Amino acid sequence: MTTTIPRPRRARAAAAEPTVQPDTTGQLSDNDMYDRMVSAILDHRLPPGTKLVEDKLAAAFGVSRTRVRPVLVRLANEQVVTLTPNRGASIAQPTPQEALEVFEARRLLEPRLVELFIANATDADIAALRACIDDEEAARASGDMRRAIRLSGDFHLHIAQAAGHQTLGRILRELVSRTSLILMTYSPSHAQTREEATACGCREHRALIDAIRLRDAKEAARRMLDHLVRIESQLEFTPPAADAPDLTQLLGRV
Repeated sequence: MTTTIPRPRRARAAAAEPTVQPDTTGQLSDNDMYDRMVSAILDHRLPPGTKLVEDKLAAAFGVSRTRVRPVLVRLANEQVVTLTPNRGASIAQPTPQEALEVFEARRLLEPRLVELFIANATDADIAALRACIDDEEAARASGDMRRAIRLSGDFHLHIAQAAGHQTLGRILRELVSRTSLILMTYSPSHAQTREEATACGCREHRALIDAIRLRDAKEAARRMLDHLVRIESQLEFTPPAADAPDLTQLLGRV
């Protein structure tokens, strides 16, 4: 059966300038600049469609434009940035199909990563996951949804890091960055729905830790899969229906 993917909602207006902290500690490496860009995306300071002007990025990083370009190419290779001839770079705007593909990839990778985590994790690693959830819940309670989403991503990345599989971990880091863009583009528009979704995420993370603490790899993999399926199910690929216009006001006599 062929599934018809709805057209994506119109992207929000892009920010006038990217929010990247200027360098005040000396020359940055390419990896430093890359990490700062990814952090800004995960923190939702660089929304989809944001124009990335090389001169402004170079000034923020305290480097030349030629130093910025390889970083943008690297991000473009990871499909986090879009490079358009004669138009420059911008933060990628994922399509519904790309969003579905990202979550399919995560469903394939993360159950295996959590199994490896259980095989290799120390008590300190599990404690770090608990601390991450505590911080995520505190961010949600304070209304800081950007930080809550970032911490949710950190939870998954910590599992990948402690799992000890460098290749899968590197792939997941790219997928988490792209997930952040997907959530910015297709998260529920209603504030209460967004908060409820994040609260469910915290509860699911705690349920996952319970299985990890018991070293139950099969149950942990199942809970990870269920968690990812629920996040994907919350995405809205069509804009909410607009209220019917008041024809009397629009067409009546002035």
